[in-house]
Amino acid sequence: MKSRLITAAIALPVLIFSIVFPAYVPDYPQANWLFVAIAAAAFVAGLFEYFTLTKKMELKADAGIGYLCSGAFFVLFFLDAPAKGPDLLLLMAAATVVILLVTQTFRFQKDFSKMLTGIGVTMLGVFYVAFLGGFLVSMRVGFEGQPGLSTKLLGFFFLVTMGSDVGAYFTGKNLGKHKMAPGISPGKTWEGFAGGVVLAAGFAALSTLLFFRELPYYASVPLGVAMALLGVAGDLAESAMKRGAKTKDAASILPGHGGFLDRLDSLLLNAPLVYYFARFFFQ
Repeated sequence: MKSRLITAAIALPVLIFSIVFPAYVPDYPQANWLFVAIAAAAFVAGLFEYFTLTKKMELKADAGIGYLCSGAFFVLFFLDAPAKGPDLLLLMAAATVVILLVTQTFRFQKDFSKMLTGIGVTMLGVFYVAFLGGFLVSMRVGFEGQPGLSTKLLGFFFLVTMGSDVGAYFTGKNLGKHKMAPGISPGKTWEGFAGGVVLAAGFAALSTLLFFRELPYYASVPLGVAMALLGVAGDLAESAMKRGAKTKDAASILPGHGGFLDRLDSLLLNAPLVYYFARFFFQ
């Protein structure tokens, strides 16, 4: 518990600064780059941990091709391709499939029995970490036309997801009795799940009250609940991966929190939700 709090005390101020700094220097677009750099580092670490898990399961992923395709996706998201060039995202998705089919055909020519598995796990890593996570980058750079909106969106995003995690953790620890999915994540309880949803909704409403008046309660609270539900789904999916690899945490680089993938799991599924919600709601 102590190491968990110390890690949060160090990491949170840096994350918060990277989110709010551009709002204070609106004429300096390079201010966005700190958050983008943090996201890039987190995705690289998350991909490394993902490929480490696949290695433990002997699934024959091609990490080199995975990083290459992920880097290309990252550049597209940095250019806000979801809004400015959606066809480029489709092209890159198609290119990823083609690249993997061609390269893995030669890579597995001595034993084709693992080829489909290698292609599948490599492709999942690219789309799970780089593609889904890339929407956070576009959320940072893609709303310059409405001053301060990207900062408020990211503030809302992280406040709600962290609120959901905190609510689930403390409610489950103190009140949890009924196991939610013991075969996947033995520590998760229905009480913790309820606590996470309630606190996510509360933090969403608090965001509207304190800094995001453009997002009314009738939109912020349901969005917060949806984020809590997706966050649990993401957490369970990553827990299933870890159980398959027979490991408790994806890594131990973040004391008290495990690895970067353990912190990204609930964020990754929510990133496209909030990005596209903002695109339609604030257009």
